[in-house]
Amino acid sequence: MLVEREEHLGRLHRVQEAALAGRGRTALVEGPSATGKTELLHAFADRAEAAGFRLLHAICSRPERTRAHAVVNQLLRYAGPPGPGAAGAHRIPPPTVRSADDLWAALLERSAEGPVLIAVDDVQHADEPSLRMLLHLSHRLRSARMAMVFTDNTDVPPVNLQLRAELLRQAGLTRLKVSPLGEAGVTAFLSPRLGPETARRLTPYFHTTTGGNPLLLAALVDDWEDSDGDEAVGPSYCLALLSCLHRGDEAALALARALAVLGPDADDDTVAALAEAPVEPTVRAMTAAGLLRPDGRFRHPSVRQAVLDDLSSRELSVLHRRAARLLYDSAAPAGRVARHLLDAGRADEPWAVRILLEAADHDLLSDRPAAAAVCLELAQRSSGDLTERAEILARLAHTEFQSDPGTAARSLQQLVTADRAGRLRFPESALLVRQLLWHGRSEEAAEALGRLRAAATARGDASGEETDLEQWLSWAHPALARPARIPVPGPRRPGGDTVVALRSEPWLERAAALAGELARDRQVAVERAEQVLWDLRLSRSAYWSEEAALLALLTLVHGDRADSAAEWCERLVMDAAERATPTWQAVFQAVRAEIAVRQGDLAAAVERGHSALELLPAKSWGVAIGLPLSSLVVATTRMGRYDDALRHLSQAVPQAMYESWYGLLFLQARGIHHLATHHHRAALGDFLSCGELQRKWGVQALGPVPWRAGAAEACIRLGNTDRAKQLVHEQLSRPGASGGRARGIALRLYAATCAPGRGLQLLTEALELLESAGDRFEQARVLGDMSRLYNAVGEQRRARMLFRQSLHVAKACGAQPLAQELLAGSADSGAAQQAPVPVPEQHGSVRELTGSEMRVASLAVMGYTNREIAAKLFVTPSTVEQHLTRVYRKLKIQRRQDLPSFLWPNASKAG
Repeated sequence: MLVEREEHLGRLHRVQEAALAGRGRTALVEGPSATGKTELLHAFADRAEAAGFRLLHAICSRPERTRAHAVVNQLLRYAGPPGPGAAGAHRIPPPTVRSADDLWAALLERSAEGPVLIAVDDVQHADEPSLRMLLHLSHRLRSARMAMVFTDNTDVPPVNLQLRAELLRQAGLTRLKVSPLGEAGVTAFLSPRLGPETARRLTPYFHTTTGGNPLLLAALVDDWEDSDGDEAVGPSYCLALLSCLHRGDEAALALARALAVLGPDADDDTVAALAEAPVEPTVRAMTAAGLLRPDGRFRHPSVRQAVLDDLSSRELSVLHRRAARLLYDSAAPAGRVARHLLDAGRADEPWAVRILLEAADHDLLSDRPAAAAVCLELAQRSSGDLTERAEILARLAHTEFQSDPGTAARSLQQLVTADRAGRLRFPESALLVRQLLWHGRSEEAAEALGRLRAAATARGDASGEETDLEQWLSWAHPALARPARIPVPGPRRPGGDTVVALRSEPWLERAAALAGELARDRQVAVERAEQVLWDLRLSRSAYWSEEAALLALLTLVHGDRADSAAEWCERLVMDAAERATPTWQAVFQAVRAEIAVRQGDLAAAVERGHSALELLPAKSWGVAIGLPLSSLVVATTRMGRYDDALRHLSQAVPQAMYESWYGLLFLQARGIHHLATHHHRAALGDFLSCGELQRKWGVQALGPVPWRAGAAEACIRLGNTDRAKQLVHEQLSRPGASGGRARGIALRLYAATCAPGRGLQLLTEALELLESAGDRFEQARVLGDMSRLYNAVGEQRRARMLFRQSLHVAKACGAQPLAQELLAGSADSGAAQQAPVPVPEQHGSVRELTGSEMRVASLAVMGYTNREIAAKLFVTPSTVEQHLTRVYRKLKIQRRQDLPSFLWPNASKAG
């Protein structure tokens, strides 16, 4: 489509008219690549042939530059002999041209029959002998019925600049300059295919993307139509642009490749050095052709990839290696240099490995683990030092562990081999032990530990970091820890004699300190855990920070600080998600599921447990699979979803899991499931197995799992109350068992073996402990037991109130089996089913209660008398009565029995 070319055709028509009149003329059509010069030439040639001209056509090409007379021979193929046989001239071999005179004589013979048009396309590629003949011929056209039209690509320097200059100096030369289309031209170009309205709407996009280049415009329209109207660059556009580059100047092609290899952050000096061509004139020419934006960058991101794909793998590798060298010499950031080393697939330079390691560190700090892993892989392959290669491989395994432990496992065997050869330092060996234990490879972990201990023995002492590793093992994998626990060094005191060993990994030291405090004083451990979490900065460069965070969270959970643990867990889950560490995001989600179980939020526990398993495939969990599975088993069991619980219990787990604390959680969860499904002996076996493992490991004092409570409940179900009492007494006499959730559970079980009067005292204390710990499920069980005991001693009013509270809390937890058990075991169950718990008509009125009123109302709902409430709140009974009067008025009820059950959960938060 000859848009914006009417003036050019008019001037060429005048050349044609002059030739018909016997006044030969020469015309030169020049302009950038793919701006329509050839189309213009073809249009003129068609009109000339229609007017009786004989067309002699030649197309010049870059490969034929060195072939003498290549252009002239093309022309003579079309000339043929004069006379009637001229119609079949293209089948007759061309005559041999010895001189310009021979050519002129042959053409004069043809022009005697009719006017002749000589059309030469891409004359910038013409061979020198042909060009000399054509120039000599052009000087003789004045009295001949001939016209000569050349097209010249201004992007490409001519073969002979002097001859081109001579052509331009000819008198009577018609010189036509062709340029890309303007916006009006683009609209006119698009209208026949897209319609006027669509053409006007799309003109800015098409003009910006093509620069008005007709070839690119036509290709982009094809892409637009193929993409159902999406304004997107497709393969046609990219192929058209590559065609322009290959037909244009070699410098333009080299510059485009340099821009593609260097990317958007390339500077002019580096581009010029890589392209080995001047930037400014080449960019100017390519911009004029519509191939680049005015700032010297590609007009669309897809072009860069197309240019890269046009290179062979070898060519691309060479360019990237040269680019890396240029950037390194110019002191570019390590990340930019490393990118080209990675694209080249080689790091042979002496400085290359160091650059890759620097780039990996930067990627890790910027939360790009995948990019860091790629750098480390190439560095590890390229390093010539075996010790360095082993250390890099350890870093790679740790980096991959953050995203998927299953992927990191592929490096473990190489690391084990390197460790056996003595090529790993302590930090890398400790990480190797940790990952081997995660994947259940206990024998290899024990072997690596043996080498570390042997090295310490050979030195005559254990360093601080080795002591820390042993202390961490005593908590996480006690089966492999030394039988004799190594105490954690205390802090340096001003003026004291304590010597603190220097540690290369502070977060391992903090994890070890937490593990040590858990074995001695849980309250101190809770305080230390809070401090660890406040100081925590999850970082891939700090190898043990996540392990310290995990242990700190579990310390809060075991220390009955579930609310605080939940808040910290939410922060860590978000932090791990932002830092793109799926492994620890999944682990923290699993911890959150365990917290939800302890809070009685069973639906949340199931949701978080499933989320943890979705974030990390089961095969990647290793022995830690016990953490999410145990929460899911307990939550689904208490919700009455026994089939789901059984499916989780049936999942394959590593045998080595039972050598870690994860195994204790799983055994306890299985025991809870067996109790709920009336397999009491199997449950007793699971709980006793927990105890046996803890005795074997030497962690009986404050073990991770209070197994005696579960065993006592199984004994009660089996009718062995004496053994149950013994187990409860042992649980209550454990160091650190003076308060908290574990004591509350034990007191509830102890109450089941006592007379009603003593049992109520025990249950009252248990309720306070469980309320403080925030375990709603266990509170519902205590309330149900209290209801039955009050009913047994004849206090039916309080029994009914407590029954309603227990049923409400059980339903709030989603514990359907417990709710059914309460209904089945209560004498008031029929009434409870017939008459729902009264609820105020306007729930918004509850918001009018002050903190003190809410506290009094909540305790009243729990069944406490006014005197008991006064004693708890340290106020007078008359104050309690006044508060209750205001509560009744605001809630629009008449008496204590009408207080809504949903006030009960507010008891621990009001006031």
